[in-house]
Amino acid sequence: MTSVSRRSFLKLGAAAVILCGLGFILKEELGKLFNPENPPASDLHEALYYEKLVGKTLECHLCSHNCTVVEGERGFCRSRENIRGKYYSLVYGNPVAIHIDPIEKLPMKHVFPGTDTLCVGTACCNFRCLYCINWNIAVQTPEDVESFPKSPEEIVQMAIDHDLSMICFTFNEATIAYEYMIDVFKLAKAKGIRTAFHTNGFMQPKPARALLPYLDAVVVDLKAFSNELYSELAHGELQPVLDFLMLVQAEGVWLEVVNLIVPTYNDDLSDIEKLCAWIRDNLGSEVPLHFSRFFPTYKLEKLPPTPIDVLEDAIEVGRKTGLKYLYIGNVPGHKFTDTYCPQCGKNIIDRKEYIIIENNIKEGKCRFCGYKIPGLWEA
Repeated sequence: MTSVSRRSFLKLGAAAVILCGLGFILKEELGKLFNPENPPASDLHEALYYEKLVGKTLECHLCSHNCTVVEGERGFCRSRENIRGKYYSLVYGNPVAIHIDPIEKLPMKHVFPGTDTLCVGTACCNFRCLYCINWNIAVQTPEDVESFPKSPEEIVQMAIDHDLSMICFTFNEATIAYEYMIDVFKLAKAKGIRTAFHTNGFMQPKPARALLPYLDAVVVDLKAFSNELYSELAHGELQPVLDFLMLVQAEGVWLEVVNLIVPTYNDDLSDIEKLCAWIRDNLGSEVPLHFSRFFPTYKLEKLPPTPIDVLEDAIEVGRKTGLKYLYIGNVPGHKFTDTYCPQCGKNIIDRKEYIIIENNIKEGKCRFCGYKIPGLWEA
Protein backbone atom coordinates (compact mmCIF):
# COMPACT_ATOMS: atom_id res chain seq x y z
CA MET A 1 0.00 0.00 0.00
CA THR A 2 1.31 3.45 -0.92
CA SER A 3 1.91 5.73 2.06
CA VAL A 4 0.44 9.25 1.84
CA SER A 5 1.51 11.96 4.27
CA ARG A 6 -1.10 13.94 6.16
CA ARG A 7 0.04 17.11 4.38
CA SER A 8 -0.31 15.49 0.94
CA PHE A 9 -3.72 14.12 1.89
CA LEU A 10 -4.92 17.56 2.97
CA LYS A 11 -3.53 19.15 -0.19
CA LEU A 12 -5.30 16.60 -2.35
CA GLY A 13 -8.57 17.16 -0.48
CA ALA A 14 -8.28 20.92 -0.82
CA ALA A 15 -7.58 20.57 -4.52
CA ALA A 16 -10.71 18.47 -4.97
CA VAL A 17 -12.81 21.13 -3.22
CA ILE A 18 -11.35 23.84 -5.47
CA LEU A 19 -12.10 21.78 -8.54
CA CYS A 20 -15.73 21.22 -7.53
CA GLY A 21 -16.22 24.91 -6.80
CA LEU A 22 -14.64 26.26 -9.97
CA GLY A 23 -15.80 23.67 -12.44
CA PHE A 24 -12.45 22.19 -13.45
CA ILE A 25 -12.89 19.11 -15.59
CA LEU A 26 -11.63 15.61 -15.05
CA LYS A 27 -11.51 16.00 -11.26
CA GLU A 28 -10.70 12.34 -10.86
CA GLU A 29 -7.38 12.86 -12.64
CA LEU A 30 -5.55 15.22 -10.32
CA GLY A 31 -2.26 13.39 -10.73
CA LYS A 32 0.78 14.32 -8.73
CA LEU A 33 0.75 17.73 -7.07
CA PHE A 34 3.58 20.01 -8.16
CA ASN A 35 6.12 20.53 -5.42
CA PRO A 36 8.71 23.09 -6.53
CA GLU A 37 10.69 23.08 -3.26
CA ASN A 38 14.28 22.71 -4.44
CA PRO A 39 13.30 20.80 -7.59
CA PRO A 40 16.10 18.86 -9.26
CA ALA A 41 16.90 20.26 -12.69
CA SER A 42 16.34 16.84 -14.24
CA ASP A 43 12.62 17.11 -13.35
CA LEU A 44 12.19 20.47 -15.05
CA HIS A 45 11.87 21.54 -18.67
CA GLU A 46 14.64 23.72 -20.05
CA ALA A 47 13.38 27.06 -21.29
CA LEU A 48 13.73 28.31 -24.83
CA TYR A 49 15.04 31.68 -25.95
CA TYR A 50 17.69 32.62 -23.45
CA GLU A 51 21.35 33.56 -23.77
CA LYS A 52 24.19 32.62 -21.46
CA LEU A 53 26.24 35.57 -20.27
CA VAL A 54 29.33 35.70 -18.06
CA GLY A 55 29.63 32.83 -15.60
CA LYS A 56 26.23 31.37 -14.80
CA THR A 57 24.27 34.56 -15.47
CA LEU A 58 21.81 34.48 -18.36
CA GLU A 59 19.46 36.76 -20.25
CA CYS A 60 15.90 35.78 -21.22
CA HIS A 61 14.68 36.66 -24.71
CA LEU A 62 11.15 35.31 -24.53
CA CYS A 63 9.37 38.55 -23.69
CA SER A 64 10.40 42.17 -24.01
CA HIS A 65 11.49 42.54 -20.38
CA ASN A 66 14.80 40.89 -21.41
CA CYS A 67 15.48 39.83 -17.84
CA THR A 68 19.07 39.32 -16.75
CA VAL A 69 18.97 36.47 -14.23
CA VAL A 70 21.79 35.38 -11.93
CA GLU A 71 22.13 31.82 -10.68
CA GLY A 72 19.40 30.83 -8.25
CA GLU A 73 17.08 33.69 -9.21
CA ARG A 74 13.97 33.96 -11.40
CA GLY A 75 12.89 36.39 -14.07
CA PHE A 76 10.25 39.06 -13.58
CA CYS A 77 7.57 36.53 -14.51
CA ARG A 78 8.62 34.24 -11.60
CA SER A 79 7.94 31.20 -13.78
CA ARG A 80 11.50 30.60 -15.02
CA GLU A 81 14.56 30.01 -12.88
CA ASN A 82 18.30 30.01 -13.41
CA ILE A 83 19.47 26.67 -12.00
CA ARG A 84 23.22 26.15 -12.23
CA GLY A 85 23.49 28.40 -15.27
CA LYS A 86 20.57 26.93 -17.22
CA TYR A 87 17.10 28.44 -17.50
CA TYR A 88 14.13 26.24 -16.62
CA SER A 89 10.37 26.59 -16.89
CA LEU A 90 8.63 25.95 -13.57
CA VAL A 91 5.17 25.71 -15.17
CA TYR A 92 5.75 23.22 -17.99
CA GLY A 93 3.10 20.52 -17.76
CA ASN A 94 1.62 22.11 -14.63
CA PRO A 95 -1.66 23.87 -15.47
CA VAL A 96 -3.57 25.41 -12.59
CA ALA A 97 -6.79 25.78 -14.58
CA ILE A 98 -8.43 23.56 -17.20
CA HIS A 99 -11.92 24.60 -18.27
CA ILE A 100 -14.34 23.95 -21.08
CA ASP A 101 -15.58 27.40 -22.08
CA PRO A 102 -17.53 28.92 -24.97
CA ILE A 103 -15.19 30.54 -27.44
CA GLU A 104 -17.12 33.83 -27.11
CA LYS A 105 -15.77 34.10 -23.55
CA LEU A 106 -12.14 34.52 -24.67
CA PRO A 107 -13.46 36.87 -26.20
CA MET A 108 -13.60 35.88 -29.85
CA LYS A 109 -16.57 36.91 -31.98
CA HIS A 110 -15.39 35.83 -35.43
CA VAL A 111 -14.12 32.33 -34.63
CA PHE A 112 -16.43 29.31 -34.81
CA PRO A 113 -19.41 30.95 -33.03
CA GLY A 114 -21.21 28.75 -30.53
CA THR A 115 -18.40 26.21 -30.12
CA ASP A 116 -16.65 25.21 -26.90
CA THR A 117 -12.91 25.19 -26.41
CA LEU A 118 -10.54 23.56 -23.95
CA CYS A 119 -8.97 26.45 -22.02
CA VAL A 120 -5.68 25.97 -20.18
CA GLY A 121 -3.77 28.29 -17.87
CA THR A 122 -0.76 28.17 -15.56
CA ALA A 123 0.53 30.31 -12.72
CA CYS A 124 2.46 33.58 -13.19
CA CYS A 125 2.52 36.54 -15.56
CA ASN A 126 5.07 38.91 -17.05
CA PHE A 127 2.84 41.93 -16.33
CA ARG A 128 1.57 43.33 -13.01
CA CYS A 129 -1.80 44.73 -14.03
CA LEU A 130 -3.45 46.78 -11.30
CA TYR A 131 -6.84 45.37 -12.28
CA CYS A 132 -5.92 41.72 -12.84
CA ILE A 133 -9.07 39.61 -12.54
CA ASN A 134 -7.04 36.39 -12.25
CA TRP A 135 -4.56 37.78 -9.71
CA ASN A 136 -4.97 34.64 -7.58
CA ILE A 137 -2.97 32.72 -10.19
CA ALA A 138 -1.27 35.39 -12.31
CA VAL A 139 0.64 37.26 -9.62
CA GLN A 140 1.55 34.12 -7.68
CA THR A 141 4.61 31.93 -7.95
CA PRO A 142 4.17 28.33 -9.14
CA GLU A 143 4.51 27.04 -5.58
CA ASP A 144 1.74 29.38 -4.40
CA VAL A 145 -0.92 27.78 -6.58
CA GLU A 146 -2.12 24.19 -6.75
CA SER A 147 -1.35 22.65 -10.12
CA PHE A 148 -2.64 19.51 -11.80
CA PRO A 149 0.12 17.97 -13.92
CA LYS A 150 -0.84 17.21 -17.49
CA SER A 151 1.53 16.38 -20.31
CA PRO A 152 0.95 17.93 -23.75
CA GLU A 153 -0.31 14.53 -24.89
CA GLU A 154 -2.84 14.45 -22.04
CA ILE A 155 -4.12 17.95 -22.82
CA VAL A 156 -4.69 17.03 -26.47
CA GLN A 157 -6.35 13.78 -25.49
CA MET A 158 -8.68 15.67 -23.15
CA ALA A 159 -9.84 17.80 -26.08
CA ILE A 160 -10.40 14.66 -28.15
CA ASP A 161 -12.26 12.88 -25.35
CA HIS A 162 -14.59 15.86 -24.90
CA ASP A 163 -15.09 16.30 -28.66
CA LEU A 164 -13.63 19.81 -28.65
CA SER A 165 -12.30 21.35 -31.84
CA MET A 166 -10.01 23.95 -30.24
CA ILE A 167 -7.46 24.32 -27.44
CA CYS A 168 -6.75 27.77 -26.04
CA PHE A 169 -4.14 28.98 -23.55
CA THR A 170 -5.67 31.75 -21.43
CA PHE A 171 -6.46 32.81 -17.80
CA ASN A 172 -2.90 34.00 -17.12
CA GLU A 173 -0.40 35.32 -19.66
CA ALA A 174 0.06 32.45 -22.11
CA THR A 175 3.62 33.50 -22.99
CA ILE A 176 4.68 32.28 -19.55
CA ALA A 177 3.99 28.69 -20.58
CA TYR A 178 5.61 29.08 -24.00
CA GLU A 179 7.42 25.73 -24.11
CA TYR A 180 4.38 23.85 -22.82
CA MET A 181 2.00 25.75 -25.11
CA ILE A 182 3.95 25.20 -28.32
CA ASP A 183 4.31 21.47 -27.58
CA VAL A 184 0.55 21.23 -26.99
CA PHE A 185 -0.20 23.17 -30.17
CA LYS A 186 2.11 21.06 -32.32
CA LEU A 187 0.38 17.89 -31.16
CA ALA A 188 -3.05 19.49 -31.53
CA LYS A 189 -2.43 20.56 -35.12
CA ALA A 190 -1.28 17.04 -35.97
CA LYS A 191 -4.65 15.79 -34.69
CA GLY A 192 -6.65 18.40 -36.61
CA ILE A 193 -7.49 20.44 -33.51
CA ARG A 194 -7.55 24.24 -33.81
CA THR A 195 -5.45 26.41 -31.50
CA ALA A 196 -5.63 29.90 -29.99
CA PHE A 197 -4.21 31.95 -27.18
CA HIS A 198 -5.06 35.12 -25.25
CA THR A 199 -2.03 37.31 -24.67
CA ASN A 200 -0.78 40.72 -23.61
CA GLY A 201 1.35 40.70 -26.76
CA PHE A 202 4.67 41.29 -24.99
CA MET A 203 6.36 38.31 -26.65
CA GLN A 204 9.52 38.96 -28.66
CA PRO A 205 9.44 38.49 -32.46
CA LYS A 206 11.64 35.37 -32.67
CA PRO A 207 9.57 33.14 -30.36
CA ALA A 208 6.39 34.65 -31.81
CA ARG A 209 7.40 33.69 -35.36
CA ALA A 210 8.12 30.15 -34.19
CA LEU A 211 4.72 29.87 -32.49
CA LEU A 212 2.43 31.49 -35.06
CA PRO A 213 2.53 28.62 -37.61
CA TYR A 214 0.81 26.46 -34.98
CA LEU A 215 -1.90 29.02 -34.21
CA ASP A 216 -5.30 29.62 -35.77
CA ALA A 217 -6.33 32.67 -33.75
CA VAL A 218 -4.95 35.21 -31.27
CA VAL A 219 -6.66 37.63 -28.88
CA VAL A 220 -4.44 40.51 -27.76
CA ASP A 221 -5.09 42.90 -24.88
CA LEU A 222 -4.10 46.39 -26.00
CA LYS A 223 -4.23 47.97 -22.57
CA ALA A 224 -3.62 51.62 -23.40
CA PHE A 225 -2.09 53.82 -26.05
CA SER A 226 0.83 55.39 -24.24
CA ASN A 227 4.00 54.10 -22.63
CA GLU A 228 3.19 56.02 -19.46
CA LEU A 229 -0.12 54.23 -19.00
CA TYR A 230 1.40 50.85 -19.90
CA SER A 231 4.00 51.34 -17.20
CA GLU A 232 1.47 52.53 -14.63
CA LEU A 233 -1.26 50.00 -15.33
CA ALA A 234 0.73 46.91 -16.20
CA HIS A 235 4.48 47.39 -15.74
CA GLY A 236 4.84 47.01 -19.49
CA GLU A 237 5.56 48.98 -22.65
CA LEU A 238 3.40 49.89 -25.63
CA GLN A 239 5.70 49.47 -28.63
CA PRO A 240 6.48 45.74 -28.22
CA VAL A 241 2.73 45.09 -28.13
CA LEU A 242 2.16 47.10 -31.30
CA ASP A 243 5.01 45.20 -32.98
CA PHE A 244 3.47 41.88 -31.93
CA LEU A 245 0.06 42.89 -33.31
CA MET A 246 1.56 43.79 -36.68
CA LEU A 247 3.49 40.51 -36.77
CA VAL A 248 0.37 38.43 -36.09
CA GLN A 249 -1.52 40.26 -38.81
CA ALA A 250 1.35 39.94 -41.28
CA GLU A 251 1.55 36.17 -40.65
CA GLY A 252 -2.12 35.74 -41.52
CA VAL A 253 -3.25 34.41 -38.14
CA TRP A 254 -6.77 35.49 -37.18
CA LEU A 255 -6.55 38.44 -34.77
CA GLU A 256 -8.96 40.17 -32.41
CA VAL A 257 -8.08 43.04 -30.05
CA VAL A 258 -9.42 43.84 -26.58
CA ASN A 259 -9.22 47.22 -24.87
CA LEU A 260 -10.40 47.23 -21.25
CA ILE A 261 -11.55 50.78 -20.50
CA VAL A 262 -10.59 51.72 -16.94
CA PRO A 263 -12.14 54.92 -15.51
CA THR A 264 -9.66 57.78 -14.96
CA TYR A 265 -6.86 55.80 -16.66
CA ASN A 266 -7.51 55.04 -20.35
CA ASP A 267 -11.04 56.37 -20.88
CA ASP A 268 -10.06 59.58 -22.65
CA LEU A 269 -11.86 59.56 -26.01
CA SER A 270 -9.01 61.30 -27.81
CA ASP A 271 -6.66 58.50 -26.77
CA ILE A 272 -9.26 55.92 -27.80
CA GLU A 273 -9.45 57.62 -31.19
CA LYS A 274 -5.67 57.31 -31.57
CA LEU A 275 -5.87 53.62 -30.67
CA CYS A 276 -8.63 53.03 -33.24
CA ALA A 277 -6.77 54.95 -35.93
CA TRP A 278 -3.62 52.92 -35.30
CA ILE A 279 -5.56 49.66 -35.67
CA ARG A 280 -7.17 50.90 -38.89
CA ASP A 281 -3.88 52.04 -40.41
CA ASN A 282 -1.66 49.16 -39.27
CA LEU A 283 -3.93 46.14 -38.89
CA GLY A 284 -6.88 47.01 -41.10
CA SER A 285 -10.45 48.15 -40.60
CA GLU A 286 -11.78 44.58 -40.39
CA VAL A 287 -9.90 43.53 -37.25
CA PRO A 288 -12.53 43.18 -34.49
CA LEU A 289 -12.04 45.51 -31.52
CA HIS A 290 -13.66 44.77 -28.15
CA PHE A 291 -14.17 47.57 -25.63
CA SER A 292 -14.57 45.78 -22.31
CA ARG A 293 -16.12 47.08 -19.13
CA PHE A 294 -13.90 47.35 -16.05
CA PHE A 295 -15.14 46.18 -12.67
CA PRO A 296 -13.39 46.99 -9.37
CA THR A 297 -10.80 44.33 -8.58
CA TYR A 298 -7.34 43.66 -7.17
CA LYS A 299 -5.52 46.99 -6.62
CA LEU A 300 -8.25 49.13 -8.20
CA GLU A 301 -11.09 48.07 -5.94
CA LYS A 302 -12.07 51.66 -5.16
CA LEU A 303 -12.72 52.65 -8.77
CA PRO A 304 -16.28 52.47 -10.13
CA PRO A 305 -17.21 50.18 -13.02
CA THR A 306 -16.86 51.70 -16.48
CA PRO A 307 -20.04 53.66 -17.29
CA ILE A 308 -21.86 52.00 -20.17
CA ASP A 309 -22.21 55.31 -21.98
CA VAL A 310 -18.39 55.59 -22.05
CA LEU A 311 -18.24 52.21 -23.77
CA GLU A 312 -20.91 53.32 -26.24
CA ASP A 313 -18.97 56.55 -26.88
CA ALA A 314 -15.90 54.44 -27.62
CA ILE A 315 -17.94 52.40 -30.11
CA GLU A 316 -18.97 55.62 -31.85
CA VAL A 317 -15.35 56.79 -31.97
CA GLY A 318 -14.38 53.47 -33.53
CA ARG A 319 -17.13 53.76 -36.11
CA LYS A 320 -16.11 57.29 -37.09
CA THR A 321 -12.51 56.10 -37.35
CA GLY A 322 -13.61 53.49 -39.87
CA LEU A 323 -13.45 50.23 -37.91
CA LYS A 324 -16.08 47.77 -39.08
CA TYR A 325 -16.44 45.30 -36.22
CA LEU A 326 -16.81 46.80 -32.76
CA TYR A 327 -17.98 45.09 -29.61
CA ILE A 328 -18.78 45.85 -25.98
CA GLY A 329 -17.62 43.25 -23.48
CA ASN A 330 -18.70 42.48 -19.90
CA VAL A 331 -22.17 43.99 -20.45
CA PRO A 332 -24.51 41.01 -20.94
CA GLY A 333 -27.41 41.67 -23.27
CA HIS A 334 -25.96 44.83 -24.84
CA LYS A 335 -26.66 45.15 -28.54
CA PHE A 336 -22.95 45.47 -29.27
CA THR A 337 -22.33 41.90 -28.17
CA ASP A 338 -23.89 41.03 -31.54
CA THR A 339 -22.21 41.12 -34.95
CA TYR A 340 -23.58 43.48 -37.59
CA CYS A 341 -22.96 43.51 -41.32
CA PRO A 342 -20.98 46.63 -42.28
CA GLN A 343 -22.80 46.83 -45.63
CA CYS A 344 -26.50 46.26 -44.89
CA GLY A 345 -26.45 46.85 -41.13
CA LYS A 346 -28.36 43.67 -40.32
CA ASN A 347 -27.70 41.67 -37.17
CA ILE A 348 -25.87 38.65 -38.54
CA ILE A 349 -24.88 36.94 -35.26
CA ASP A 350 -27.46 37.36 -32.52
CA ARG A 351 -26.02 36.51 -29.09
CA LYS A 352 -27.36 36.24 -25.58
CA GLU A 353 -24.26 36.35 -23.42
CA TYR A 354 -22.27 33.34 -24.70
CA ILE A 355 -25.16 31.63 -26.47
CA ILE A 356 -25.73 32.02 -30.21
CA ILE A 357 -29.40 32.72 -30.85
CA GLU A 358 -29.06 33.04 -34.62
CA ASN A 359 -26.14 32.95 -37.04
CA ASN A 360 -26.80 34.56 -40.41
CA ILE A 361 -23.31 34.09 -41.80
CA LYS A 362 -23.40 31.54 -44.60
CA GLU A 363 -20.18 30.40 -46.26
CA GLY A 364 -18.41 33.41 -44.77
CA LYS A 365 -20.92 35.94 -46.12
CA CYS A 366 -23.86 37.95 -44.82
CA ARG A 367 -27.00 35.94 -45.61
CA PHE A 368 -28.93 39.14 -46.33
CA CYS A 369 -26.64 41.02 -48.73
CA GLY A 370 -23.73 38.68 -49.53
CA TYR A 371 -21.05 40.89 -47.98
CA LYS A 372 -17.92 38.90 -47.05
CA ILE A 373 -17.45 38.75 -43.29
CA PRO A 374 -13.85 38.02 -42.20
CA GLY A 375 -13.25 35.32 -39.63
CA LEU A 376 -13.02 31.56 -39.09
CA TRP A 377 -16.51 30.22 -39.62
CA GLU A 378 -16.17 26.52 -40.40
CA ALA A 379 -15.04 24.47 -37.39
